[in-house]
Amino acid sequence: MRLLHTMLRVGNMDRSIQFYTDILGMKLLRKKDFPGGSFTLAFLGYGEESDSTVLELTHNWDTESYQLGDAYGHIAIGVDDVYKTCEQVKDKGGKVVREAGPMLHGSTVLAFVEDPDGYKIELIGE
Repeated sequence: MRLLHTMLRVGNMDRSIQFYTDILGMKLLRKKDFPGGSFTLAFLGYGEESDSTVLELTHNWDTESYQLGDAYGHIAIGVDDVYKTCEQVKDKGGKVVREAGPMLHGSTVLAFVEDPDGYKIELIGE
């Protein structure tokens, strides 16, 4: 067994793809419209689906936003330099909601950014 993907519902597919590709550096692996169901799926990641866990974005054509709820936490992405990555995110117009620095009660360097729909992405130093 292996983890295949995590799915997020997004209000604007183009805006979300732009964020995950241009700001976080993922590659759009595939995208398909399902007119009969009025939705679009896009799969993005840092590697191919055959050997990497990826992110599935789902856009229901009649929905512009979602209640995120209080059970969802975040997606985590390992990066070489959290401080540098935060600067790159800001330079590209992304939103850093917790600046880079050591975690509370620990030494791991991390930061949080937010995607266009309000989902949190944790950047963790590797």
